[in-house]
Amino acid sequence: MQITDVKVRKLFDEGPMKAIVSVTFDGQLAVHDIKVINARDKFFIVMPSRKNPDDTYRDIVHPINAQFRGTLEEAVIEAYREALEAAALEEQPETV
Repeated sequence: MQITDVKVRKLFDEGPMKAIVSVTFDGQLAVHDIKVINARDKFFIVMPSRKNPDDTYRDIVHPINAQFRGTLEEAVIEAYREALEAAALEEQPETV
């Protein structure tokens, strides 16, 4: 399974959640609402989940093995960093 697209849908300045991302696999399956989190000076991803009646959360979709989780996390965090750079460039005033 190949990651064919990563779209950063929203960036956040405050708090540990830094972005919400959508990922497309093989150009045929999209997974929305993957979160980029920064905690203890480390970035990681949190997969989409739903709240259970007992107030616990359960992932709706998730990687089956650590190798693919690493691949997915690397692609998402790289897209997040690129989106941050693009946003910073947009905020810079034009020079004449």
